[in-house]
Amino acid sequence: MGIQENGNGGVLKYKRMDSDAVEEDGVLCEEKGNDSSRKYVLVCAIFASLNSVLLGYDVGVMSGAIIFIQQDLKITEVQEEVLVGILSIISLLGSLAGGKTSDAIGRKWTMAFAAIVFQSGALIMALAPNFKVLMIGRFLAGIGIGFGVMIAPVYIAEISPTVVRGSFTSFPEIFINLGILLGYVSNYAFSGLSPHINWRVMLGVGTLPSVFIGIALFVIPESPRWLVMKNRIDEARVVLLKTNENASEVEERLAEIQQAAGHVNAEKYEEKAVWRELLNPSPGVRRMLITGCGIQCFQQVTGIDATVYYSPTIFKDAGIKGNTQLLAATVAVGFTKTIFILIAIFLIDKVGRKPLLYVSTIGMTTCLFGLGLTLSLLGNGSVGIKLAILCVCGNVAFFSVGIGPICWVLTSEIFPLRLRAQASALGAVGSRVSSGVVAMSFLSVSRMITVGGTFFVFAAISAISIAFVHKCVPETKGKSLEEIEMMFQNDRPQQGGELELEDVKHLMQTQ
Repeated sequence: MGIQENGNGGVLKYKRMDSDAVEEDGVLCEEKGNDSSRKYVLVCAIFASLNSVLLGYDVGVMSGAIIFIQQDLKITEVQEEVLVGILSIISLLGSLAGGKTSDAIGRKWTMAFAAIVFQSGALIMALAPNFKVLMIGRFLAGIGIGFGVMIAPVYIAEISPTVVRGSFTSFPEIFINLGILLGYVSNYAFSGLSPHINWRVMLGVGTLPSVFIGIALFVIPESPRWLVMKNRIDEARVVLLKTNENASEVEERLAEIQQAAGHVNAEKYEEKAVWRELLNPSPGVRRMLITGCGIQCFQQVTGIDATVYYSPTIFKDAGIKGNTQLLAATVAVGFTKTIFILIAIFLIDKVGRKPLLYVSTIGMTTCLFGLGLTLSLLGNGSVGIKLAILCVCGNVAFFSVGIGPICWVLTSEIFPLRLRAQASALGAVGSRVSSGVVAMSFLSVSRMITVGGTFFVFAAISAISIAFVHKCVPETKGKSLEEIEMMFQNDRPQQGGELELEDVKHLMQTQ
């Protein structure tokens, strides 16, 4: 018996080792497949977010370029406000048209169209001989941005696996922040040129990302959900096999998408039917619209664009003198904004959307109130300058770690497939209008109630956003897009306190 065990032991051991090796190879192959597919989706998300660099760069560079545009073209303060703020207002036209366009020609080619329109506008602005031509370029740039900010999060949400969807869908906001930082650096780098040339170079540099966007068109696939809507099932399966973290789930995911798209295909995706449902929504869709459009508006009415566009004005009011010093201080704001958006990408799928929104809105409220106090009571002194820089950097940090990226994540997650493009466009319109109103009124309002008083108003609005998050925003972490849609079909997502308590218990158990 012992000999038999010995005699067979080697064989059994060999077989067992061989079996283990096969098993381990299988696990390794699956992990490699997961890594490969995740890297592919990562590349797609990065390329899809390049249009956001254009928006961020425009926002950042205009904060400094406007100083020299005013000197060169002799524009008035009202013209300055219009030039800065009109881009956000005009972009709503692109956002409104973006939903229909993306459903007609696809998510991928809508992003390409957005880049072409923006680049045309940027070139016109860089070569503008007067204010009227400058406004024509601004108009085109705004339309291109409207298309871009609406479609990128939708595309990334539709192509990403559930486990990383939140992180990847926040990429557009990350790239907006990167663009803002590049704009600030451009301001500082070219500020030494003559006033007739420097702002043109600043604006012209913004056309460079178009080269990478052109390359992206040959790399990224079309959205599998859009392909299903067009009954191109085999093509959708091919894309899912490239992007899904687990190949065995591809057919299941494809079936879910087909089921979600069934109503769309049954009605041949008639535009009137979609807008009819949005304008006369069911209780579930109404809750989606309140959550999606509400978070978009709160993202802007808390004054982030005023802080970014007019940071030189804020620092000047705090006591900093000289254009070079003002632009150098704005670079610090840009670095802070970019660093904290990178932190957000690591936390959004681990901590969850709602906890980060609480941290963000509470932190912003505190910093905005502190900035109002600093500018009202401690201006024109070294202490006041340091506190002003600290409060502005703190405000953009809390914005970037929460409501900045999560706003776009939520609006790309919560709407059903048949409504996603148009509803996301509607949310983007709310964001752009809010941004435009804030940017176009900041200087006038600050003249009436002082810059410090204006930030007290922003602090009050930010405090209201905390209550909105508590009442109207559910947790969507770890749920498929189809599961999120089902959440809004009952009243539970609106029971903010009860849901939040369960979330906190789960978080504590996890820790």
